[in-house]
Amino acid sequence: MKQFQLDEEEQELLQAFESGEFESDMSPSRKEFIEQSAAQTFKKDKRINIRISNRDLVAIQRRALEEGMPYQTLVASILHKYVSGSLYDITANKSIEIN
Repeated sequence: MKQFQLDEEEQELLQAFESGEFESDMSPSRKEFIEQSAAQTFKKDKRINIRISNRDLVAIQRRALEEGMPYQTLVASILHKYVSGSLYDITANKSIEIN
C-alpha cells in the first residue's frame, strides 16, 4: 500500500477526524440509499472468461501486487471505471497521420 506524507493542514484534519470532532449531517434515508448503491456496485454476480496475452496478464498481476489487491479485483475495477465513464482510452480519439 502506498504511503503519503500529509502536510500540516491535512494532519490537523486527520487528527480532528480521529478525535471525533466531525459529525455527519447525512439523513438516515440518504445513508441507506448510499449503502444500497454501494452494495449493488460491488455485487459480483456474473462470471466472464477472457483470453489475454501472457505478457498482459503478468503486467496486470504486477500492477495489482503494487496496489495490494488481487489481479481479478484490479481487472474488475478497470472494467467498471471504463463502462461508468471515469476511465478513458486516450488513444481512441487520436488521428493517424500518414506522410
